[in-house]
Amino acid sequence: MNIKDFIDQKQSLRIKVVTDRPELIPQYASLGAAGADIRANIKEDITIAAGTSKLIPTGLAFEIPQGFEMQIRPRSGLALKHGITVLNTPGTIDSDYRGEVSVILINHSRTDFIVTPDMRIAQIVIAPVMMVQFEIAQQLVSTARGEGGFGHTGTGSIKK
Repeated sequence: MNIKDFIDQKQSLRIKVVTDRPELIPQYASLGAAGADIRANIKEDITIAAGTSKLIPTGLAFEIPQGFEMQIRPRSGLALKHGITVLNTPGTIDSDYRGEVSVILINHSRTDFIVTPDMRIAQIVIAPVMMVQFEIAQQLVSTARGEGGFGHTGTGSIKK
């Protein structure tokens, strides 16, 4: 399936519920939400100690069309209130992966955090990707920024 076909199909995405729990299907919290919430597919609480990380299963596998990726992103409420975020933000699920998606959560706070069954732990965003052909060059096109690294983009307004 190509990008145009995917868009023409009203952005439907095939999901396999790895467990017998259809309530785990991702849900958008509002009409304008870019990300759909995904939940912890666990039977018992999991404690993430302060300063550590844990892999949390979702019970879901996805058929992501070629030309797209699924990004796993933190939930802002968990980050703000509890210091919980996705360790490899954004996590990328490639279009050819068909296994269960799990989320690496990290606890940046000073207190333990408990992940409960069915808790909304992250959000997913489906995004287009482009594969390119890498070409070795002896020189790159010059820009005003040049080789200025970290902290070199906020030096002034754009001149017209």
